[in-house]
Amino acid sequence: MNIDLESCYGIKKLQVQFDFSKAKACAIYAPNGSMKSSLAQTFQDVADGAASKDRIFPARACKREIKDEAGADLPKESVLVVRPYDEVLGHSAKTSTLLVNPALRKEYEALHADIDAAKDTLLNALKEQSGSKKDLEKELSSIFTARDDQFYVALNRIKEEVAAMSDSSLATVTYDVIFDDKVLALLATDEAKTAIQDYIKKYNELLAASTYFKKGTFNYYNATTVAKQLADNGFFDAKHSVILNADTKLEVTSQKELEELIAKEKDAISNDRDLKKKFAKLDKLIQKNVTVRDFEAYLQNHEELLVRLGNIPAFKEDIWKSYLKARFEPFQDLLNKYQAAQARRKEIEEQAAKERTQWEEVIDIFNDRFFVPFKLEATNRLSVILGQDPMLNLGFTFEDGGDTASVDRNALMQALSTGEKRAFYVLNILFEIEVRKEAKQETLIIVDDIADSFDYKNKYAIIQYLMDIAEDPHFKQIILTHNFDFYRTIQSRFVRYPDCFMASKTAAGLVLERAAGIQNVFVKDWKPNFAAESKKKISCIPFMRNLIEYTKDAADPDFVKLTSLLHWKADSDQITISDLDVIFNRLFGQNVASTDGTKPVATLIDHEAGECLKAAEGINFENKIVLAMSIRLTAERFMVERINDPAFVAGIDANQTPKLLKKFRELFGTELKTIKVLQRVALMTPENIHLNSFMYEPILDMSDGHLRRLYREVAALV
Repeated sequence: MNIDLESCYGIKKLQVQFDFSKAKACAIYAPNGSMKSSLAQTFQDVADGAASKDRIFPARACKREIKDEAGADLPKESVLVVRPYDEVLGHSAKTSTLLVNPALRKEYEALHADIDAAKDTLLNALKEQSGSKKDLEKELSSIFTARDDQFYVALNRIKEEVAAMSDSSLATVTYDVIFDDKVLALLATDEAKTAIQDYIKKYNELLAASTYFKKGTFNYYNATTVAKQLADNGFFDAKHSVILNADTKLEVTSQKELEELIAKEKDAISNDRDLKKKFAKLDKLIQKNVTVRDFEAYLQNHEELLVRLGNIPAFKEDIWKSYLKARFEPFQDLLNKYQAAQARRKEIEEQAAKERTQWEEVIDIFNDRFFVPFKLEATNRLSVILGQDPMLNLGFTFEDGGDTASVDRNALMQALSTGEKRAFYVLNILFEIEVRKEAKQETLIIVDDIADSFDYKNKYAIIQYLMDIAEDPHFKQIILTHNFDFYRTIQSRFVRYPDCFMASKTAAGLVLERAAGIQNVFVKDWKPNFAAESKKKISCIPFMRNLIEYTKDAADPDFVKLTSLLHWKADSDQITISDLDVIFNRLFGQNVASTDGTKPVATLIDHEAGECLKAAEGINFENKIVLAMSIRLTAERFMVERINDPAFVAGIDANQTPKLLKKFRELFGTELKTIKVLQRVALMTPENIHLNSFMYEPILDMSDGHLRRLYREVAALV
C-alpha cells in the first residue's frame, strides 16, 4: 500500500509504502502530537467516503492518495478505523447477521411470508366489508382478547363460532359510524343508557306479544331471510306453501304474501306509539350532540340496531363475527395456513435455540479474556436468528463477590471505571471485525491506540485478539500507538521487526523510519559498539551506572565516578576515556582499549553534542542522550562557577541540578532569562538520562529538536 499525503489534519507531508506481502500487520510508534490521530482521521475519511483537509489551515491544498500495488484507490468498505475509545458506540444492525443460520431463517421467513400474504387478504376484505378505517388487526385482537397484539389468538378463539353461524345478519353494518369514539362516549352517559334500556324494555314487550316473532329465535331479520331464501330456491314456484302457527294457522303460498305479512308484523312493533316515544327520547338526546349526526342519520334507517346498544362489547363481537362469516373464505384460508405453519415453526425455533452463533463466540471471547466486573449474555438471540428482531439485545450481570445483579447498559456504564468502559468498548469492535470475518471482506484495519489506559490484563487480551486477526488472510492491520511498552510487546508477539516504524516530525513533514532499539537497544546495539562509536559509548554511561546500582550499591567507586559524568563534580573534567573503559571492562568482563584513552570524557561529550546538531532529524536514541548529558553538564558547570562555593557544591549528595538552581536563584534572582533556561534544563534532561529499568519511552516522546534548541541556549550561557 502506497500512501502520499499533504496537508491532512496537520500532516504536512507523508510518503510511505507498507508491504503486506510477507505479513499482515505493521506497527507505528508515534509520540503524542506527531501524527497518530491525524493518520487515523485520514483513513476514517476514506471509510466515510469524505474528503480530507487541514483543519487549522483549510486553505492549504490537501492531497490524499492511498493506493494498492495496482495503483487503485482503497474501496471505502475495505477500511475500518478502530478509535481509542467511543463510549456511545454500539453494535450496528449488520452485526446481528452473525446470528443467522441462512437456511433456517429463509425457511422461517417463507412461512411468515405466506401467512402475511393471507393476513393482508383477509384484512383488506374486512376493511371493505366494514368500511372501517381503524387498525383492524388491533381492533379484532382487542375485542376478543382484551389485548391489541393477539390477532391470531383472537381468530382462533372464535373460529368455531363463526363456522357454526348460519348467516351474517350484521355484515352490512357500517362499523365506524356506530363505534366512533364520540358515539361511544355519548352512549356511555347515564342519560343515554336509561333511554336505551327503556327502548329495549318496550321493544321486548312488543316482541313477546307478537303473533309470529319470538325474542332470540325468530325476529324480523330471520323472517326476511327465510322469505328471500325460499324464493331464491324456487320454493313457491314449486307450488309449496308455508304454514305459520299462531292462534290460528295461516297458510302462505307466495313470496309476496309472506313478505307483506312480515312487514305488517314489523310495522305493528315499530309503529307502536309508546316505542316511538322511547325512540324519540333517545333521538332527541342524540340530536343535542352535533358531533354524532352521522350516527343519528344512520340510526333513523336502522332502528332495529337500537336494541343492540345496551351491550356494546357483545354488539362488537357479533358484528365482527358477521363480517368474518361474510368473508369466510379468506378467514379460513389464513387460519389454515397459520395452523399448518405452527408445527414447523416450533421445530425451527427449537433447532435455532440449539444453534451456537458467532455472537456467542464473540461474547465468550470477551467474557473469557477481559477482566471486567460483569458478564454478558444475548437476551433475544432466538428472535434475531429468526428475523423477528432486527438487533440483538445484550444482558449484563454485574458481579461483586458472591452477589450478582442484572443491570441495564446505562446503569452499568455509570458503575464502571474508565478502563472497564474501554474494555466494554472493545466488545463492539470484536462484533464489527467478526462480521467482516464472516463475510470474508478484505479489510485494512487502522488500530489507533486501542489499548490506551488499559490495565495490563486487558492490554494483553487486546494484543491476543490482534494476533488472532493477523492470522486471518482477509485482514491487514496498521497499528498506531504512543505507548512504547505496547509497541514493544506487539513486536515481540506477532509484528515482524521490518514492519515496525517510528514516526518523527521534521520541518518538511512526517517521516516513518524503520524501528531501531525496540528490544533492548543497550544489549543489542550500544554495548557491542561501545569501542567503535563515540555516541553509543556515551549513551552506555547511564545504563552502566544503573547496572552497578542494581548489582552493587550507590557507594561503589565506579558508580560514584560515573555520577561525575552525569553531574558536574570536582573531578568531572579529569575522568578520561580510559577510566570509562576500565569500568566497562570490569562490569562486563571485556577487554576494550580505546585509541583516544587520554581524552577527558567531558570533552568527548561536548564534541559529540556538537555533532548531534548536524545530524538529520529522526528517532536518534543516542543523539538525545548525548545532548541531554551535555546540556546538564554544561548548565551545572555554569552554575557551579557562578555560585563559586566549593563547600556548598561538595555537600550536595542528591538532586544536584534543582539544588544548584535554587541557590542560583537566591544569588542571581534578577537574571530571569538565564533562570528560565536553567529551569528547562531541570525539567527536560533527567528523563533522557536516568533510564531506569531500561524504559526509554521519554526519549522517544521528546523530539530531539527541543533538545537541540535547549543545547544552543545553554551553550550561549558560558
